Amino acid sequence: MLFMPIVVLFYEENGLELRHVFILQAIYSVSIVALEIPSGYLADAWGRKYTLVLGSILGFFGFLTYSFSYGFTGFLIAEIILGIGQSLISGADSALLYDSLLESGKKEEYIKYEGRLVSTGNFAEAFAGILGGLLATMSLRYPYYVQTVISATAIPASMLLIEPKTHKKIIKMSLNHILKIVRYSLHDNKELKWNIIYSSVIGAATLTMAWFVQPYLNLVALPLSFFGIMWTLLNLTVGISSMYAHKIEFRLKQPNTIIGIAILIPAGFIALSRIHALWGIAILFLFYIFRGIATPVLKDYINRLCDSDVRATVLSVRNFVIRVFFAVIGPLAGWYSDKYTLQSALLLSGLIFLFFALTTQVFLLKRIKSDN
Repeated sequence: MLFMPIVVLFYEENGLELRHVFILQAIYSVSIVALEIPSGYLADAWGRKYTLVLGSILGFFGFLTYSFSYGFTGFLIAEIILGIGQSLISGADSALLYDSLLESGKKEEYIKYEGRLVSTGNFAEAFAGILGGLLATMSLRYPYYVQTVISATAIPASMLLIEPKTHKKIIKMSLNHILKIVRYSLHDNKELKWNIIYSSVIGAATLTMAWFVQPYLNLVALPLSFFGIMWTLLNLTVGISSMYAHKIEFRLKQPNTIIGIAILIPAGFIALSRIHALWGIAILFLFYIFRGIATPVLKDYINRLCDSDVRATVLSVRNFVIRVFFAVIGPLAGWYSDKYTLQSALLLSGLIFLFFALTTQVFLLKRIKSDN
């Protein structure tokens, strides 16, 4: 992710405003949403490895398109290609991990290994932030050139993956079966339903914050040369906290973890909306600590409640709801920021996420209590 420390600046250099940035990301989300559940089902029916290979190929072509585009239309095409590629990857990757652990008798350690996965990814992104920042000093387009080369390495990497024997039941694809799994996830299994909805609210919140970071760093007048370093430090923070997520969840227990995340994630938006000084960056670090804890923990809660033959589809339902939520909130936040101020957009986003997080966690905790 070499481009992330300067992506908003890159858009601005090519004539886009913040609302255009959020519109592009909303379209990216919609392109994921369009195939999210079918691609998860494809992973269950066809095989997780095959969908990961195909997703990696599309990821390469998406960044290749970005590298040679200079306006909204070109970026739009690139985002659609990347969105389709990501829809093939999301859900299938975590399902592959969980079933690999299930096969080796380590499913109880999923949070730890998902935490390591998140941690490794964020460490990689952290160091990429340094390199991307250095490349950007020569040209804001250079990070995209190098990103295209790096994304190509995912293709042979995905080809080396091994499909667990646990996932050996190949099912015949049908729309009716997909709809049954969606109904089971969002209606029939109440505990799974509220886990998915609650996790989606938190996922949408962390996704929205990622696109507020660079405008906020601009707001507090952080020099451009520090953007890459700051992105690196934030991702290292996520990586470290993800490593210890399983220990923190074990100490706090599920109910307290759910309540804490529901309050602290939205509180980050609200706090940043009131602080317009450099020291406000400390709030960003706290937010990223909570994000590192939330991601593996909330995925584990969902994995515990579904079977191997539908796991990728269920996880894709979660990702689907996240993207739908973001596709609504993101453009609204971007428009509100352009029309009023960044601070007011942060406050609005924080209040929206606080309302939905608190509401969904109430239903989730009631369902957990009744099932126990």
